[in-house]
Amino acid sequence: MQQHFTLEYWIDDDWYVGKLKEVPGVFSQGASLAELEENIKDAYRLMVEDETPQDHPGAKTKDITVNVA
Repeated sequence: MQQHFTLEYWIDDDWYVGKLKEVPGVFSQGASLAELEENIKDAYRLMVEDETPQDHPGAKTKDITVNVA
């Protein structure tokens, strides 16, 4: 399955640095734009793998409220 995202990138100290605009928390860098593209794809794949639910025997859930200033 293919998904399409917007890569926002900039140059910082001779590195191409970027993020996926539609996916908060997916950032990467590379020595070239092509390397950044490959690295950010890897970062996205790793994030998706980490979100795979894992069974934790005896795990429970509880609703909580968080106040934000």
